[in-house]
Amino acid sequence: MTSEPSARTAEPAAYAERLRAPWWMWPAAAALAGLLATEIWLGSDGLRSWVPFVLLLPLSTLLPWWLGRIRVAVTATELQVDDARLPLSVVADVVALDADGRREVLGVGSHPLAFVVQRPWIPGAVQVVLDDPADPTPFWVVSTRRPVELATAILAARRTG
Repeated sequence: MTSEPSARTAEPAAYAERLRAPWWMWPAAAALAGLLATEIWLGSDGLRSWVPFVLLLPLSTLLPWWLGRIRVAVTATELQVDDARLPLSVVADVVALDADGRREVLGVGSHPLAFVVQRPWIPGAVQVVLDDPADPTPFWVVSTRRPVELATAILAARRTG
C-alpha cells in the first residue's frame, strides 16, 4: 500500500466516482461568508467595509469545491482514493456498509491505524480488509454513494488481476 502521490495512469477504471459536495453546501458556504463579511462591514467604514465582501464571497466557493474533489476509482490492479493507491493483491475482503455499519466500523472500537476517507454527507461506505503483513494498516474505510457497486468492482478486479 502506498499513500504517496503518484503519476496518474491511463488505465481504464472499472469503477469511478467523485465524492462531490451536496448542493446545499454551496449556498450554506456563501451564507456563512456573507454573515462574516457583514459582521466586519458593521464595524468598519470606507473601503475596509467592502473588502470582506469582495474577498470572502468568491472564496466561499472554494470550500465546497475542495471538499468534493476526492475521486474513488478501481482499475485492474489497484484501488485509488484521491492520491492514495492500494494494490488489489493485498485485499483480503470487501464489505459494503450502510450508514449504521459505517458508524459501527468508525465508532469507539475502531482501529487507530485504519485508513479513512469519510465524507459525512455520504451515508454509504466500503470497508476494505487488508492482508499485508508488511503494512500495519488493518483496513480502509472509504465513503461512497454506491457501496455495493464499489465492493463488487473491487472483488471482480481482484479475481481477474
